[in-house]
Amino acid sequence: MEELAGGIRRVTMPLPTRPGHVHCYALPGDDGWVLVDTGLGLADARERWAAELAQLSGPVAAVVVTHFHPDHVGAAADLADLTGAPVYQGEIDFFQCRLVWGADDWPERLAVWFGRQGVPAGVTDELIQQGTTYRPFIRYYDEPTLVGPGDVVQGWRFVAAPGHADGQLCLLRNGVLVAADHVLDPISPTVGLWPASRPDPLGDYLRALETTIELAPRLALPGHGEPVEDPVGRARALIAHHAVRLAETERLLDEKPASGYALSIPLFGDDLKPAARRFAVAETLSHLERLVLEGRAGRREDSGGVSYTAAQ
Repeated sequence: MEELAGGIRRVTMPLPTRPGHVHCYALPGDDGWVLVDTGLGLADARERWAAELAQLSGPVAAVVVTHFHPDHVGAAADLADLTGAPVYQGEIDFFQCRLVWGADDWPERLAVWFGRQGVPAGVTDELIQQGTTYRPFIRYYDEPTLVGPGDVVQGWRFVAAPGHADGQLCLLRNGVLVAADHVLDPISPTVGLWPASRPDPLGDYLRALETTIELAPRLALPGHGEPVEDPVGRARALIAHHAVRLAETERLLDEKPASGYALSIPLFGDDLKPAARRFAVAETLSHLERLVLEGRAGRREDSGGVSYTAAQ
């Protein structure tokens, strides 16, 4: 646990894969601490959190899950039990959390979906196996208090930050944005299209970055990496980054239909481990769908799957 400015505490939990860590936060609230995100539910997560909580003076008034990805929601049930505090999670996000982590058929649905995006059967098996690796380490809390943008917990206001996850919520107070995976530096958050997600995640993300610019926080505390001291400048840089990636994707298109999987190879390289390939395909698709909506690409869907062409 590290103390940051304004009495905020940062708790860094380990991850077995890149980037190797996730930051959780203890925020001073009106009537106690607000814990933001929970880390992955590894075998020793409960013991790690018990040791961290012992360093806090005063009660924990709330636990907040910003989004349902494994490293943010994995130990939510542990924290609920250890603190006795209510757990807050976005309504959209909790729906997707139960869909992905609470349904036995999700891996099969994902396999069918990847197949329709042109992923070969053998590669699909690898991608699904990699994704299911995390399932034993997800202990989400099944009865959270559902919240949305504009709601307030302990003096901190929820701000919508879709893109990386459809229902991701950040927290804002006194110019400090607890940013989860919305604004990272120097890496760019993954913004991918997945089954049962909103149809235009990249468009959602770009609009959320514009909102960040309008809110003009003076500091962003991310889920990975160091505090972002110029969140507005970083938001502008991320918008510019995606403009470049959209142009790169558009240049790959011609009159011959190509799948999202096929296009992910020149965009991200052909020497990726399954975990990276999952995200490469999803991110390629989010850029392709944005190009379609902007009239810069064509989209075809039939019994054989989904493919993309240059704009007609």
